[in-house]
Amino acid sequence: MRAVALILPLAIAGLGCATAKPTYVWADDYRDPVTDGTHYVIEPGDTIWVRVFNQENMSTKGKVRADGMVAVPFLNDVQAAGVTPDSLAAQLQTRLKDYINAPQVTVSVEELHSVTVAVLGEVARPGQVTTSSGAGILQVLAASGGLTEFGHHNRIYVLRVEQEHPTRIRFDLDELYRGEGKASLFRMRPGDVMVVE
Repeated sequence: MRAVALILPLAIAGLGCATAKPTYVWADDYRDPVTDGTHYVIEPGDTIWVRVFNQENMSTKGKVRADGMVAVPFLNDVQAAGVTPDSLAAQLQTRLKDYINAPQVTVSVEELHSVTVAVLGEVARPGQVTTSSGAGILQVLAASGGLTEFGHHNRIYVLRVEQEHPTRIRFDLDELYRGEGKASLFRMRPGDVMVVE
C-alpha cells in the first residue's frame, strides 16, 4: 500500500511531463521556409552584380528597389527579390536568348541590406541593433555588448513571425562558438526579436 502511495504521485508527475509541449524549437531542428540555410535569397536593399560573359554592355551592378525590382540592360526592370542569385541568373539567361546566342549569366550579392532587430534580456546593451541581413546570432550579440553575468548560454531565443505564426527558436552559445550545426548558418531578418534569458 505504501509502495502504491509513492508510485502514484510519480506517475502523475511523469504524465504531466509527457504531455507538456516545448514552447520553442532548437535551431538545428528549425526549418526556414525562405532559405535552406545554404542559399541566400535576394531581398530589397541588396546590391547585386549581374555579369553576362563577354557582354560588358549587358552587365550591371544595382540596388534592388523596395518593390523587389532591379534594372537590367535590354530587359528593363526584373524581379530580383525573393529568389536566389542562381535562380535569377537562370531566368536572365533565358530572357537574354532573344538578344545573344547562349548567354552565360552569373549573379552575385555584393552588399547586403541592413536589418534592425530588437535585443532584449540579459545583454549588456538591450535595444535596437542595426546590422547586415547576413548577420547571425554572434554578430547581434557582439553589437549588444554580449551576455551579462546572469545570461544563460543555452537560453538564447529568436522570436520570428512567419505567415502570422510566431516561432521561438532556441540557440546554445557554446555551439555557436564552435560553429556547429545549422545554428551557425542562421541569419537574422527584419522583425526578429532576440531574447536572452
